[in-house]
Formats: sequence, C-alpha cells, structure tokens
Amino acid sequence: MDSLRTAVMISAVDENRMANAASGMAVNDECKLKFLELKAKRTYRYIIYKIEEKQKQVVVEKVGEPANGYDDFTANLPADECRYAVYDFDFVTEENCQKSRIFFIAWCPDTSRVRSKMIYASSKDRFKRELDGIQIELQATDPTEMGLDVFQSRAN
Repeated sequence: MDSLRTAVMISAVDENRMANAASGMAVNDECKLKFLELKAKRTYRYIIYKIEEKQKQVVVEKVGEPANGYDDFTANLPADECRYAVYDFDFVTEENCQKSRIFFIAWCPDTSRVRSKMIYASSKDRFKRELDGIQIELQATDPTEMGLDVFQSRAN
C-alpha cells in the first residue's frame, strides 16, 4: 500500500513539474506585488508584463499611473511583440454607479514572431493564475479587439 501511495505522490509531483516545464516561465515576484497594489490600492491604471526569454520569467515592463488613460495604455503596447497586460477599467453603469473591472489582456499581434506567440500562449494560464482577482480576460491580435467599446461591453 505504501508503494502505491508513493507512486501516486511521485506522479503528482511529476505532473506539476511538467506543467511548469510546459510554460517554462517563472513569475517574478514584482509581477504579483504590482498587481496587488493595482487591485487593493489602485496605485496604477495598468501594468504591462513581458516574458524575458533568457531569464525564463515574466517581468514587469511598464506601469501606468492612475491618471493615465486608455490611450496611454495602448500606446505602450508594442505593435509587433506579444505582451500580457492588466488594465483597471472604470465605467458608469446604466444605474449611474461608478464601477471598476480588472481586465487581463493577452496581446499577441499577428505581426509578432511565431515563437513568441507560442511562448506567450503556453505560459498565459499559469501566469494568470498568479494574479488573483482578474475579472475579465481579453485576447487581442489588433487594437480593434480591445477597443474601449469592447471593454465597456464586457464590463457590464
């Protein structure tokens, strides 16, 4: 019986190791800390994350101050490289209530390298799990797929 229990435990450890190896990307602690600041204190409007392939980890590339708007956010996404981003979207409901939703954006433009698209796609779910409190996910290959109208319609 003990050998069966040991085999099951080894199998579970191997599965976990394989899941992490599949994406192969660690998550830098700063990623989680900045996200918690955005979520709890609203210290930032957005956070843009980048995968550093040589370091095999996701890192914070840029943060936007609370006064920064949507245009500033989109201007900081590269036109031909993949990124992850979190955006704190403020809106007013039909009942005239001020609300906010935290969006996770997987930005993978059609013009980015195939290898990059594959790495970002395979690492996305694991990275997203590290950011507890994401309310809505968007995947975008061009700016129209994450326009303000898309944010507004998904937020309600």
